[in-house]
Amino acid sequence: MHMKEDHMRNGQLMPGYNVNVASSEEFIIGNYISADRTDVHTLIPFAEYLKRYGVKNICVDSGYESEENYLFIEENGQLAYIKPQNYELSKTRKFKNDISRRENMDYDRGKDTYQCRNGRALKAVCEKNEKTASGYVRKVTVYECENCHDCPYKTECIKGNNCKTPLEDRTKKLFVSRRMEEKRKECLERITSDYGTQLRMNRSIQAEGSFANVKEDMNFRRYLYRGKDNVLAQSLILAIGFDMNKLHHKIMSGRTGTHLFELNQTA
Repeated sequence: MHMKEDHMRNGQLMPGYNVNVASSEEFIIGNYISADRTDVHTLIPFAEYLKRYGVKNICVDSGYESEENYLFIEENGQLAYIKPQNYELSKTRKFKNDISRRENMDYDRGKDTYQCRNGRALKAVCEKNEKTASGYVRKVTVYECENCHDCPYKTECIKGNNCKTPLEDRTKKLFVSRRMEEKRKECLERITSDYGTQLRMNRSIQAEGSFANVKEDMNFRRYLYRGKDNVLAQSLILAIGFDMNKLHHKIMSGRTGTHLFELNQTA
């Protein structure tokens, strides 16, 4: 659901725009223009705008994931289908064998402790507040190992080569946002369901496909005007042209009653 236009001229980075597009039933239904280089801060204003038109399901890629976004979509009466940032990585052998990750440690909910590869406990020692760039404050629990002295797994477990404290004097710490973990788990269950998988497939086809269509079939390469209002106006004109072409093709192919592409069924 995103495209970035970062223009280079004579080796220098020129002003660009982060263009977000919402699609439904293969049509572009909304545009949001931002000067933010990251997607994570564009989701809340765009989701709020889309709610006016009855949009309930928000299906986006991992670049939009944050605790703040999860909570806003929930409070906004919408349902998030956000791919976790570690979703693809978590399926790799390297991730599963990385003993430094808390996902690979046993967690005792009753004692609220993690257990490392060496069988030692990481206990909750304090809570602290972290403030994001958007001003959102999240609560993080700090877990620290009871004793990392003479641990044979220390070099594999404790990462961070830029730390000024010598490795022999360091102990393993974890920083965990319980709310983030709860919302990520809920969302993971949704996106891996049959309907969630279908939505993610359609996001790739419809939202990403709309950019390919505009850039290749409509031969659009760059904005002709400066300023977010002018860029938004030009984006809306492009969207109207795209939707007219899409409607024509759906009528000609007898697909006006279809909303989502179906998943391929395997034996």
